[in-house]
Amino acid sequence: MIAFHSMNRSLLLLATFVIISHALSATVKLPSFFSDNMVLQQQTDAAIWGWAKANATVQVVTSWNKKKYAAKAGADGKWKTKISTPAAGGPYEITISEGNTIILRNVLIGEVWFCSGQSNMEMPMKGFRDQPILGSNDAIFNSANDNIRIYTVPRSVQNEPQDTSKHSSWKTAKPEDISNFSATAYYFGRILYQQLKVPVALINDSYGGSPAEAFMSRESLKDFPDIKIHAPGSTEKLNNKNATTLYNGMIRPIIGYTIKGCIWYQGESNNGRPDEYEKLFPAMIALWRNEWGQGNFPFYFAQIAPYTYSTYSSGTWNEKMNSAYLRDAQRRALDKTPMSGMVVLMDNGEERNIHPADKEKVGKRFAYLALGDAYQQKGFAYQSPVLDSALINGSTVTIKLRHTPNGLTSYGKPLTQFEIAGKDKVFRPAKAVIARGTILVSSPDVPEPVAVRYAFKDFIMGELFNTEGFPVSSFRTDDW
Repeated sequence: MIAFHSMNRSLLLLATFVIISHALSATVKLPSFFSDNMVLQQQTDAAIWGWAKANATVQVVTSWNKKKYAAKAGADGKWKTKISTPAAGGPYEITISEGNTIILRNVLIGEVWFCSGQSNMEMPMKGFRDQPILGSNDAIFNSANDNIRIYTVPRSVQNEPQDTSKHSSWKTAKPEDISNFSATAYYFGRILYQQLKVPVALINDSYGGSPAEAFMSRESLKDFPDIKIHAPGSTEKLNNKNATTLYNGMIRPIIGYTIKGCIWYQGESNNGRPDEYEKLFPAMIALWRNEWGQGNFPFYFAQIAPYTYSTYSSGTWNEKMNSAYLRDAQRRALDKTPMSGMVVLMDNGEERNIHPADKEKVGKRFAYLALGDAYQQKGFAYQSPVLDSALINGSTVTIKLRHTPNGLTSYGKPLTQFEIAGKDKVFRPAKAVIARGTILVSSPDVPEPVAVRYAFKDFIMGELFNTEGFPVSSFRTDDW
């Protein structure tokens, strides 16, 4: 008798568990980046999505206008809708319900920026072990600001595209959280907030040591046969250096979160493959823009800083492993990518440290670029000079640069980093002088020049600037 009652009670508990489990599986759920403290892009139709029971109708209510939105879940339970956001402000609440109710609290409306790349974007304000960030302790100490919100997408390596990322949460800026957040992104966001006076959100989606192809989909890499892609369902152990792995685990889950634009700091792990990168990088940007569905949103990237990459070479060193070629591939990619801009760091490299300590300079240049370009603020310079044209006249080559409204300067120092070559393709040191906003380059050893290079070394500190203090990008006029 006791055994019978015990069995009945076990069956009852099991049935209750099944019923509860089914009820839970039918509840509405959201990715972790739709949560308390989040920021939505102002004055737009901001996407929001999640899961519910199959074919259910999910109701979304926004507190700023009391408007109700209905989103129909598909047979797989996925649903998505877009909500109209007002001008910057808050805090607000968003209520999502279908069987259960989720209330997102302390939601702000403002400017949302996606920040991605490898270790120089990932590097936190507190620095890496034995690698500091200049001035970071004071910046961290003064970082408390409820109007700056941060979100870090956790590292995740996957062989197949994921619907959601690993769990994380939105945080308001305060020392204990800013110390572990991307230094480049934080300095960028801090200036945006100071200038725009609206809430600023920074989504950090980066992973050190990763090549560009890791951030791309399998389909987008079909035109790059030299890049190995693991087959679907492969059981081989993967890492962040493998193609598609970070796109699958870290980028794809958050694609569609409505943003103002993107800042990107990457390229070091593609060093040695500049010809491929010149095509690969614009293809990555095109992929993201296409899948985000926001058209050509602003995309700003940092040109890799000079560094002695030969110390990282595990094989035979060859000419194209000189990082100047990768920097030049980035410069050329700029002209192939609409609504883009490049932060030049020719004055910010460290010969023996691939992670330069002055991240405030990087964040500041990103911010100037965004404020001048995306936000159309006036009265200040925000771009580094880049090669415009080279005109050969006898033994002299006249170099013209873009983004030099008030001319060029070497701050009184002689120009020593120009080289010139003839038909023999041998580059020799050249004399270079600034003349009415152009550079005149010549050498008595090259009477019939055909090509010029500037600062085209693995590690070199740039010597040429526009008068507003932005360094000239290293460049070459040849394609050898």
